[in-house]
Amino acid sequence: MKTRYHHAIRLASTSNLTRDAWLQIRQQGIGSSDAAVAIGLSPYKSPLSLWLEKTQRKAADDLSEKEAVIWGTVLEPVLASVYAERTGKKVRRVNAVLQHTEYPFMLANLDREVLDPAGNGVLEIKTTGYHSAPQWEEGVPVAYQCQVLHQLAVTGHAWADVAVLIGGQDFRIYRIHRDDDKITDLIRREAQFWQCVSDDRQPEPDGSDDAGQALQWLFPRDDGQTIDLSESAEYNELFSELLHLRQSKEETERQESQVKQRLQVALGSATAAVFQNGRITWRKAKDRLVPDLDKLILEHPEIIQQYGKPVVGSRRFLIQPERSAS
Repeated sequence: MKTRYHHAIRLASTSNLTRDAWLQIRQQGIGSSDAAVAIGLSPYKSPLSLWLEKTQRKAADDLSEKEAVIWGTVLEPVLASVYAERTGKKVRRVNAVLQHTEYPFMLANLDREVLDPAGNGVLEIKTTGYHSAPQWEEGVPVAYQCQVLHQLAVTGHAWADVAVLIGGQDFRIYRIHRDDDKITDLIRREAQFWQCVSDDRQPEPDGSDDAGQALQWLFPRDDGQTIDLSESAEYNELFSELLHLRQSKEETERQESQVKQRLQVALGSATAAVFQNGRITWRKAKDRLVPDLDKLILEHPEIIQQYGKPVVGSRRFLIQPERSAS
């Protein structure tokens, strides 16, 4: 039986929920960690990859054995305690998958709820390596802002704190206030993505490497057919745009090479040069020994047979513009 949690519905208790059952519930909607992905603001994953998972075409990657995930789980209660000590506020587990009352595709799992007489808030806990510190210098990264706004949308809370441990020793707390304009836009864009899931219709690729990999997974083999799109105004326009972009890219790369070479002439045998707004270096790499594979295959084919491994070929996308008649 569903019960209420503030403005949300307690869809399921997580107290004794198995991982498989939890994954099945996540299939029913967009979780807070999916929010940035669904609207195309995740630097790691594309909407197309998420669509493959939500339509059950492809299983979600199991990240539970990743070191970063393991340590994040281990440190979560510790950081919750540190947050409570630093702020003087009490925190508690919610132990439930929460669901938006008006938009049932919006789900959320909270790390903790913060108890405050003026109105409770959300606590989102993060751990990250020292190399990620620059991403936090100007506040919470955009993808995590989406995650928190999603949680505020589901719960109805007015604020959230993001507690992050950077490099194992730099503990920071960032406050995010509810922004109803941003939340309205987030819900609209998430609804567009979820409509693609409901209609079993692929979202537009976003140009990311992850979207390219998702397309390779979705269409791993070609069947030898040639389809005629010459009468499609939409696809002819796309092809013309691709030709133009490719030509522009080649011209830009040529210009970049020319400028680089002129600077190399200025450097001569010098190692580095400084300018008003930066510097360049031109260093010789260390000599190294590399195997001559062609010779190895020719003289010792048995070694290749013994240590070689098959590599599954991927589809190559080639552009062939029509040649004008001479």
